[in-house]
Amino acid sequence: MSDPKRLLMIDDDPDFVEGIKAILVAANYSVDVCYNPKDGLKALQTGNYDLLLLDIMMGRGAEGIMIARKMRKDPKLREMPVLIITGIREQMAFLFPGGPAHPRFVEVDELVEKPIKPTLLLEKVSALLKAAEANKTKQDNV
Repeated sequence: MSDPKRLLMIDDDPDFVEGIKAILVAANYSVDVCYNPKDGLKALQTGNYDLLLLDIMMGRGAEGIMIARKMRKDPKLREMPVLIITGIREQMAFLFPGGPAHPRFVEVDELVEKPIKPTLLLEKVSALLKAAEANKTKQDNV
């Protein structure tokens, strides 16, 4: 049997993290947790993860966006799937001063709203991991 997929969760809500981690561990995933963006970014850069579960609103504001943007610029991390689980409603817009923001101001693979049902969480995680594996296999065969 293969090793469980390694997931990293970055979220500053310990109660939410505990529930999500329990669901994922019961489904045979290995889950590491960071409760702030700084530790999360360090873990991403030093660890070897298959998927990131990321909250947007942490610390001084929307620091999860900063992490997602940094990942997409990093050659080691840019291919890692990102599942954002956030309390921000999809209809809420981010307003930035200056020029208009692009509709996809941060590149992520999936965004779901809190609270998330366990079955939906497991479906999203499984689908993202399968897509990443298929993409990796495709690139290896090129």
